[in-house]
Amino acid sequence: MKILFIGDIVGKPGRRAVKEGLPDLVNKLKIDFVIANAENAAGGFGVTQSVGEELLSLGIHVLTSGNHIWDKKEAVTYITKENRLLRPANYPPDVPGFGSIVMKTSSGDKIAVLNLSGRVFMSQMDCPFRTAKREIEALKKQTGLIVIDFHAEATSEKSAMGWFLDGEVSAVIGTHTHVQTADEVILPKGTAFITDVGMSGPKDSIIGVNKEQIIHKFLTQIPARFETAKGESLLSCVVLEINPRTGFSTSIQRLQLTFS
Repeated sequence: MKILFIGDIVGKPGRRAVKEGLPDLVNKLKIDFVIANAENAAGGFGVTQSVGEELLSLGIHVLTSGNHIWDKKEAVTYITKENRLLRPANYPPDVPGFGSIVMKTSSGDKIAVLNLSGRVFMSQMDCPFRTAKREIEALKKQTGLIVIDFHAEATSEKSAMGWFLDGEVSAVIGTHTHVQTADEVILPKGTAFITDVGMSGPKDSIIGVNKEQIIHKFLTQIPARFETAKGESLLSCVVLEINPRTGFSTSIQRLQLTFS
């Protein structure tokens, strides 16, 4: 079974890259299931119903998110009725939305997707490690194929989660920093891991934002409204190959494609 995980989609450039690149990737690589992080998909910050529906219509099966999921007010309503849009499961109990989902792949196998948020240099939420254990125990009653989007800042926290869950899940995929890392690996007990899958958005940018605005902020420390950069689009993703009988990964490959 092959799973495509697309890194943080940023604004129109990111959506354009997905629209142009996803069909070929699915066909050429024989992808069975597509996951994408969409927390920056609407104007670079947050997600709206129209943007969510657009992405799902392109063939993405599950949309994950992170700390920017609430940046657009309508997301609070949208996330309560669209269970294919996830928010981190370690938000407090009364927060609206869904932290995980179980769906069927094109081959008929059930796969679970679990969304978690880190706490190092991030908002303080419930422990992602303990939340992961609790959620995985429940999900395993339905399927042994579990892919985690761990939306976190610190490399150490992401690496710790990968090792903590080695042998418990199919993959731990890091998101949030928008820079693809070169450390993809199958851990000893069969869990695929990468610190960050990277960004799908404007290539000529600073993590998706207009370069001049970011540089000006560093030089002056004056607060500014950031805008999504324009130009060529980058599609960052990883391809996972998972044994449906064991639930463990046999390969992980990172890809980056550019679209003008």
